[in-house]
Amino acid sequence: MRINFHGAAHTVTGSQHLLEINGRTLLLDCGMYQGKRAESYKRNLNFHYAPRRVNAVILSHAHIDHSGNLPNLTKQGFEGNIFVTHATRDVASAMLLDSGRIQESDAEFVNKKRAERGEPPVEPVYTERDAENVAGMFAGMNYGEAFEPIPGVVARFYEAGHILGSAGVSLRIEEKGRKIHLWFSGDIGRYKLPLLRDPVLPTHADYMIMESTYGDKRHTDPELAFHEFRDVVKQTVERGGKMIVPAFAVGRTQEIVYHLNQMMYEGDVPPVPVYVDSPLAVKASDIFKNHLECFDDETREFVRESRHPALDFPMLRYIRSVEDSKALNERKDPMIIISASGMAETGRILHHIKNNIENPRNTICIVSWQAPYTLGRRLADREPEVRIFGEIYKRKCDVATIGGLSGHAGQDLLIKYALGVKESVRDIFLVHGEEKQAMMLKLLLKERGLDGVHYPDLHDQVDI
Repeated sequence: MRINFHGAAHTVTGSQHLLEINGRTLLLDCGMYQGKRAESYKRNLNFHYAPRRVNAVILSHAHIDHSGNLPNLTKQGFEGNIFVTHATRDVASAMLLDSGRIQESDAEFVNKKRAERGEPPVEPVYTERDAENVAGMFAGMNYGEAFEPIPGVVARFYEAGHILGSAGVSLRIEEKGRKIHLWFSGDIGRYKLPLLRDPVLPTHADYMIMESTYGDKRHTDPELAFHEFRDVVKQTVERGGKMIVPAFAVGRTQEIVYHLNQMMYEGDVPPVPVYVDSPLAVKASDIFKNHLECFDDETREFVRESRHPALDFPMLRYIRSVEDSKALNERKDPMIIISASGMAETGRILHHIKNNIENPRNTICIVSWQAPYTLGRRLADREPEVRIFGEIYKRKCDVATIGGLSGHAGQDLLIKYALGVKESVRDIFLVHGEEKQAMMLKLLLKERGLDGVHYPDLHDQVDI
């Protein structure tokens, strides 16, 4: 058996891990790489393996850095099944269509600028039509249900607590008389987050591929992060400003809306309009209502009573049309705008940022990890000037970063997750993390008796 690390190696995005087992190939995730524009385009367009030779895909969850290159995989010849949880099937179908539309739209916008400079046009990595072709390839599974993606492999999904439908993956492998238990963490969630169930820890694995995003940092308690977020909202509203929140349309958006609902209901902040400006988030609201199996007990009770805390409250409005989105930037009254993408790289959020970044009354609030070279990272680093759609804007607004709202496990839970397999594991491969974070986690795990911890390079191959 061989593991090929073709993505999320020495970086957080672009998750792709290709397993060679019994003469077949099984791909864990097929995400888009996010970073410098030119590099991202090249890496996402070209695979380091032949897509038509991949026999099956297992998708841990629907975030674009894990699912986003599936349309390109099928476009280049992949014809197998894509195994997912039922919720991930619905979320990923919507997200990939949205991704295809955004890529087409952004390419059209950029090509207008390129034409003005006499430069040749660029093509999107894939289109909305390419994304449509993926939906029929999803094979939905229940949590805990056994399935056989390729001969000799029995797989099961377990709750990851990261976003709706997210899962860790157990793979029980038999090859040439050997039996191996491999665990793939996907993205690990957190305890005590609103809406979703807590993550399930791994047990009795021989090998594990595990995320390391926050390997150097303990998160603040979600309740303390909520108070920090509340203070930022209050300060922005009281000075008459707008608060712009780049957020993933599925996951962070619903949790942020939940917090805003709570703080306005309890009178902690003045009631102001809250706009979720993302066509995908509108679809996500319906998807959330259809998947009670993913919710914690408190949220299930809310839904049964038809008062979902993350989807319905008086100040909340969902923006559907481009015209209504543009109209928000004409208004001067205090409001909160939540819009995708979470790293501020594509979509309507770019227009909201460029229209509000030079007003000192406003705040851009960063609520999730930002990949290097993205606009979100430049904002989080508080760079004085940023380039948006090829034009320079001076940052005069405030920037707030609320790390405790992240949906990724912090250092403490990552350690606990790895220790779940301490008595059985031979090797742990840290992925989905930058070097500083991964090496700190590796050191801490070694101090706790886990010696076989590795940090593979991009395209490394490991035989086990």
